[in-house]
Amino acid sequence: MNASLTRREALSTAATWLGSSLALAGSDSPGRSSYQLATFSVDVTPPIGHACMGGGIAPVQRIDDPLFVHGFAFIGAGKPIVLASVDWCEIRNDAYDRWRAALAGAVETQPERVLVTSVHQHDAPIADLEAQRLLQQHKSAGSICDLDFHERTVLHVVKGVRECVQSPRTITHIGIGQAKVDKVASNRRYLGAGGKPQFGRMSATRDAGIREQPEGTIDPFLKTISFWNGEKAVAALSCYATHPMSYYGKGGVSSDFVGLARKRRQADDPAVFQIYASGCSGNVTAGKYNDGAPEKRPVLADRLYQAMNAAWRATIRHPLKQVSYRTVSLRLEPRNSAGFTREDLTKRLTTDPKPFGQCLAALGLSWRKRADAGHRIDVPVLDLGVAQLLLLPGESYVEYQLLAQKLRPHSFALTMGYGECAPGYIPIERAWEEGDGNLHDWCWVAPGSERAMTAAIEAALKK
Repeated sequence: MNASLTRREALSTAATWLGSSLALAGSDSPGRSSYQLATFSVDVTPPIGHACMGGGIAPVQRIDDPLFVHGFAFIGAGKPIVLASVDWCEIRNDAYDRWRAALAGAVETQPERVLVTSVHQHDAPIADLEAQRLLQQHKSAGSICDLDFHERTVLHVVKGVRECVQSPRTITHIGIGQAKVDKVASNRRYLGAGGKPQFGRMSATRDAGIREQPEGTIDPFLKTISFWNGEKAVAALSCYATHPMSYYGKGGVSSDFVGLARKRRQADDPAVFQIYASGCSGNVTAGKYNDGAPEKRPVLADRLYQAMNAAWRATIRHPLKQVSYRTVSLRLEPRNSAGFTREDLTKRLTTDPKPFGQCLAALGLSWRKRADAGHRIDVPVLDLGVAQLLLLPGESYVEYQLLAQKLRPHSFALTMGYGECAPGYIPIERAWEEGDGNLHDWCWVAPGSERAMTAAIEAALKK
């Protein structure tokens, strides 16, 4: 797949999109509309002592800032459609099913019409119920999530969704706007000595030599889709592709710099409900512009906030004439190489001396159970006419997001990542060929996934 775009191509695509938007923009006068939107925000902060990042870093010791799920229920295009963006690291396997089924029940719709995405901050929980049960059954030292806390949280969110749909707002227009984000994202891949690809540019990169390398393949734009009742904005969903961490692993729960930017944007105009989602950023971090110092968090937050403001100023409204929703079924084959067979994972679960190693094995086994049973992943798209809202699974690489835009060059394709997170990293084939070190553990899909991902994206965005 040749999905990546150069900076010049990205800017050209933005100019093409803007010209199309000006040509398509219609009357701002409100009229009759059968569409409605109800927004919700619910606290999902974990308790002290809860595991963060699936047991991979220090558990919760303090709450630096609370975590939330922000979302909406869209009414009027068949059965309701729900979107929930959760300030958690990941929601996987049967936990993902539980969220979708519960939110579907809250608005009397189908689970297939519920989009759940994790923002992916690392000082936050991972939810995988089967994996946690496996750890408990084997009396392992590792811990991924508290089952009771998870269920209480889901029911708390259900209550918030039920309350919100009692007071929906009429939606007559859709707004679309985008802006370049300055000095935040960089690809994990960079060229080292002799031009050999390296993959060590993490969220906090302390090596100045690595930070000096070019940004690499990223999507430089933050995109915002907004919902309007005539000239009054009701809600805005912003999305940008980068791992959302500045510093982490010290026990302080936080929505990190993306949450701070969202909060600041919300304070600017309390009447416009703000949602933030992470784009496809499995291979994108802030590492070029972040050395992990705590003072960099507000700096990164300000840069993202400035882009949110710029995208809002660039927003153009379009009459909402027709809305459709569809899902494409995606099959990703489980990884079956050494260390990833059922037998190897079971052995690691019971013999790995490190609690996090046990957690990784449990996560792998939870996914294998579903994959071996023929489980398929939904790839949903909410089609708003001039804009499409697409959700991809796991830590999809940014090239998939760029492919979606390439497939719909005259539309506004906003792509979220971190849907069903069970597969872990979903790389392009080049990453396997070049020895991407990030695929050593947190990747449970086999080589060849790019073809399946490409086919699903093409089918989802087909006109």
